[in-house]
Amino acid sequence: MIRRRGHYGLDGSFELASAPLQVAFWTAVMAGLAGFTARGLVRRRPLQALLPGLALTGLSGTAAFYLQFSLAGKFAVWERLLDELDLKGDERILDLGCGRGAVLCAAARRVPQGHAAGVDIWRLDQSGNSAAETLRNAGREGVAGRVWLLTADMTHLPFPDASFDVVVSSLAVHNLPGDKARRAVLEEVARVLRPGGRAVLADLFFTGRYARRLQALGLADVHRRNAGWRMWFGPFLPTHIVSARRPSTR
Repeated sequence: MIRRRGHYGLDGSFELASAPLQVAFWTAVMAGLAGFTARGLVRRRPLQALLPGLALTGLSGTAAFYLQFSLAGKFAVWERLLDELDLKGDERILDLGCGRGAVLCAAARRVPQGHAAGVDIWRLDQSGNSAAETLRNAGREGVAGRVWLLTADMTHLPFPDASFDVVVSSLAVHNLPGDKARRAVLEEVARVLRPGGRAVLADLFFTGRYARRLQALGLADVHRRNAGWRMWFGPFLPTHIVSARRPSTR
């Protein structure tokens, strides 16, 4: 496993409350549930302990899946996905919704003669999310010379047709408001891919629609699969991978 040197934070929504505040809140909730459970057991009232005990178990399991996903699992899954591309090392890669650069930097390591471009509008989908922090992570990972960032709307990418060999995205497209916007992203993916280029999109929701839309746009080898337990956002919220290839022209 490759040692990570960047600081990638936690995944989630932090626009209304910061990551430390959310951690403190849920820790207090779980401590309260543990107290109610213990009190019911001490008083030999198992029914009184049952409800808070079940709630505590559910929250603990969800927290365990979330932390595993955010701190380790997504990195392991993306290392495998990028390895499966069997890159030559001179490709141009685009990461849509790159956040703090976890996938972007991993991709850049694989293209020493190429480059990796990251596009985002820097919403708080990760703690401490900013373009400056992404650039710092690229420096920490030793890939700053082949990473560049652009603040842009992924539904209207500022790139010419057939600009990239690979387009990737991790848990970003589902954040867009409405099916029309998400369809526009998929149209942009198909547009900026070079003939023979490949797309790999990981997301929590709407991935069946992604696959159908990419097929309708003429992409080949479209597949949708479960990313596996390491990329479950929660016990009942799996991530799915949609991959596709733009056909080569004769």
